[in-house]
Amino acid sequence: MNALIQILMGTIGTLGFGILFNIRGKRLAAASLGGAFSWALFLLLQTFIPSEPANYFIVSLLTAFYCQIAAVKLKTPTTVLITTALVPLIPGGSLYYTMAYAFDTDLEKFMGRAIYTLQLASALALGIIVATTIIKIHRKYRRKS
Repeated sequence: MNALIQILMGTIGTLGFGILFNIRGKRLAAASLGGAFSWALFLLLQTFIPSEPANYFIVSLLTAFYCQIAAVKLKTPTTVLITTALVPLIPGGSLYYTMAYAFDTDLEKFMGRAIYTLQLASALALGIIVATTIIKIHRKYRRKS
């Protein structure tokens, strides 16, 4: 039950960001579905893969694939969908603690948390880059044949 509530809240959060970014209609529904997908997949992978950065990479990779496909179907820029669908994965808590340790001048905890936060953010970015590159290569070779 807790997982369903988390997925619902991730969907609502994504919906809110979609509205903030002025997304409407089917695009908003696709972005919200992407948010639900990304958080559900993250929760599922947590049970199998203990590394949170690895989970972030896999989830962002698969969510980016979903967004690429949805963007083609909806004839909309992929960035709009990816940006909103990955909102549930933004490492806000980790970033908060990084800043809290910085303001407390606890250098050791700050550095540890800062490195961890950068790992999460890098994993998100890398997943998007890999998915986008694979899609572009696929399209290039599909056009040639």
